[in-house]
Amino acid sequence: MTDAQSFYGRWAAVYDRLASAPGVSSWRERTADALALSPGDTVVEMGCGTGANVPVLRDRVGPTGRVVGVDVTREMLDRARERPERTGERVHYVRADAARPPIRDVDAVLATFVAGIFEDPAAAVDAWCDSVSPGGRVALLNFQRSPSALAAPLNVAFEGFVRLSAPGTRLSRRSHASAFERRVAAARERLTERTVDRRYETMAGGFVGLLSGTVA
Repeated sequence: MTDAQSFYGRWAAVYDRLASAPGVSSWRERTADALALSPGDTVVEMGCGTGANVPVLRDRVGPTGRVVGVDVTREMLDRARERPERTGERVHYVRADAARPPIRDVDAVLATFVAGIFEDPAAAVDAWCDSVSPGGRVALLNFQRSPSALAAPLNVAFEGFVRLSAPGTRLSRRSHASAFERRVAAARERLTERTVDRRYETMAGGFVGLLSGTVA
């Protein structure tokens, strides 16, 4: 087991509660909107965690569609399978590295709050775009610091959040928020290169950014 798997395994219950926090559901709805899903589609979430996005995705693809969650951490997937609202005949969870997903020819891919944790986020986005059939959508939802001057105190808190939410960062003196945002930027740049019909929007006062595009 890698350090990251061990870390996220220990924190699975906490992540599950955060994923269900008030206000987060509206972000999920807007992300699903960005994917332009239709009944019968197959949608894959890379780094699905405890499956919090599954209910809204399942509603969009309907009873003939499929929802696939990919995550490397067994404890996260175990919690997802324990929640009736996150399971079903057309819901599948796959334990695999989301940066190298064993998935091909699907209709849409999303990655929520995970692009900033990969060592090579651009390569991960390449893998996700390669997994989607031409004309399918890919969406990245990520935390970020807000450019608003009024958000300065919360930007300081964002640094603490990044340190607490990623393995191996707590004792370092470097700005992990800056490194995190560079990885997110690399993921967004690659998605911009790989897609057309792109759309970018912000939520939560600029602290959440959603980029989506169509794979040509």
